[in-house]
Amino acid sequence: MSLKLGVLVSGEGSNLQALIDSIKKNELSAKIVFVASNKPEIPALKRAEKAGIPCQFLNPAEFFTRESYDEAAAQEFLKRGAQLILLAGFMRILSTKFLSYFPGAVINIHPALLPDNPEENEIILPDGTTSKVFRGSSAVKQALEAGTSWSGCTIHLVTEKVDAGPVLIKKPIKIYPDDTIFSLHSRIQEQEHILLPLGIQVWMKKRLTIC
Repeated sequence: MSLKLGVLVSGEGSNLQALIDSIKKNELSAKIVFVASNKPEIPALKRAEKAGIPCQFLNPAEFFTRESYDEAAAQEFLKRGAQLILLAGFMRILSTKFLSYFPGAVINIHPALLPDNPEENEIILPDGTTSKVFRGSSAVKQALEAGTSWSGCTIHLVTEKVDAGPVLIKKPIKIYPDDTIFSLHSRIQEQEHILLPLGIQVWMKKRLTIC
């Protein structure tokens, strides 16, 4: 039986497309059952529509609290039988309410290297140097401003603490002297597209081991 995936998006949807393509090529035994967005008329929704995937814009303005929005989103995934939720460029922090419906089954793609120990605030880079851990939405900018020699991408479990969940898989990416936010982010995204199905497979193996 293939894994039933739910995806939360906020923008371009290139990682969603990579996931769609990976499933079409039979690289990943999964089916995307629903795509939800907190923004209307974005490319990610159009990608889902083109692929024949049920999708919907859930307007945050229609809900009084973050928890009520997350409750509504969770219910949409639950009624479609989603087993794993992927945050693919979703620019909202999920509440405990949402996570409680999918314990250990929400993963995120972060454009930086995260430590294996979520409590650590420093990470050892491939060249042996140490770098601060860059969390949050401006991780690429933080890495460039810090003058570090390496960046990367990480697929990790989502917890209440932002970008501090257990790591599933990660990939280091060299930073060059002439890199800009755009050039570095583009190279990171290329690796995210490759890493995404691999990270899902790691999650599936870990879940089977736990069960």
